[in-house]
Amino acid sequence: MIKKRKAFIVGLKGYKITTKEINFLKKHRPWGIILFSRNIKSIIQTQLLTRKIRSIFKDKNYPIIIDEEGGKVSRLRTFIDNSSFSAQFFGKLFFKNRKKFNIYSNIYVNQISHLLNILGINMNTYPVLDLYRKNSHDVIGSRSFSSNSKIVSKIGDIFIDKFHKNRIGTIIKHIPGHGHSNADSHYKLPIINKSIKYLNTHDFKAFKNKKSLFSMTAHIIYNQIDPINSATHSKKVIRLIRDKLLFKNLIMSDDISMKALKFNILKNTKLAFTAGCNLVLHCNGNLSEMTLVAKNSPLIDKFILKKTYQFYNIIS
Repeated sequence: MIKKRKAFIVGLKGYKITTKEINFLKKHRPWGIILFSRNIKSIIQTQLLTRKIRSIFKDKNYPIIIDEEGGKVSRLRTFIDNSSFSAQFFGKLFFKNRKKFNIYSNIYVNQISHLLNILGINMNTYPVLDLYRKNSHDVIGSRSFSSNSKIVSKIGDIFIDKFHKNRIGTIIKHIPGHGHSNADSHYKLPIINKSIKYLNTHDFKAFKNKKSLFSMTAHIIYNQIDPINSATHSKKVIRLIRDKLLFKNLIMSDDISMKALKFNILKNTKLAFTAGCNLVLHCNGNLSEMTLVAKNSPLIDKFILKKTYQFYNIIS
């Protein structure tokens, strides 16, 4: 049953699910699974993997996620070359030629969604709504649609709608905004010193009033809001996401095994839930770490259950 699942998401180690991983999933019942390139070798292999996952939970709609942005972040390159279709490409096209943008974005979303549906994947960590900044770290760079928050917001709405129409759930990221980061949060904790007023009218604005059922946090300190805790661990930032950005759906942490978070897996998990994250994400497939996440994750509550059923309505 869905309501007996726990509020965390994990990755798997390889192309096939191991006996230990099967036992883990049966015992701890994560809300969802995320796949990466290390899990995807061929269409048949991926289908077998996603079918096996769903058979464990006896749920044809069980959430299986992929991180497929196109451009430099593509987990489907085994099947299709999306290197030209970066967010930057779509942002420039949107600005220069709206008709071409509509044609290309339809083709792009339709082909990605078709492939994901074939593979048994029903959720994508897309679109990226972080603003492009010339002088910030290039971890975002071409993954951003634009430096203009209005353009990013509009394109984000378009892609969320297109993916939903193709029965794929979306996860907007990295809320409330990664664009001004001075470091790659995979390896180091970025600190943003911009004023709240500036962030509200620029970076944060791109995330406001989004209809995506899911968002992913930024492992970033916003010094003028909470100088101690990253967004993932900050009650103040999560409250801002709820009250100022009006995001009323599920907030998941970015990967809590990333180096930006200074604590161990146990504390990173607990702090994310305490701050107000609904779901905690752990990606690297390390079973001992996954067990710590599982043991310290609560059962999903009525709010998560309600949003899960809304997600099922989109993908069915």
